[in-house]
Amino acid sequence: MAGTVLAVGTGVVVISVVWIAALVIGIMLLRASGAARLGVIPLFLLALTITLALIFFPRSPETPPPFKEIEIVDGLLIGRLVLLAVAAAVFLCGLFALVPLHLLEPVYAKELRTH
Repeated sequence: MAGTVLAVGTGVVVISVVWIAALVIGIMLLRASGAARLGVIPLFLLALTITLALIFFPRSPETPPPFKEIEIVDGLLIGRLVLLAVAAAVFLCGLFALVPLHLLEPVYAKELRTH
């Protein structure tokens, strides 16, 4: 299925990430001293607001659209075949250039004794 993470929708993942982040930040704020401890209340309300917005305003309908036959068309077939033909021609030209320039190059004998 498209748009799923670990077999659940992206909205569930976003909600769980929001609440995990709110929990971690809330624990850190509760360990703080002074007025910073009161930051837990707006943090909780922000997480609640994000959750309610994601639940009441979904991106897509709950029922999937009716099944439509998928037709696979390769519109770039001719271009790919031309590219393959050019690559094969360059490879063959390089291979045939290798034969006279490298493999058929003469090897001269060295002198046995030099005085």
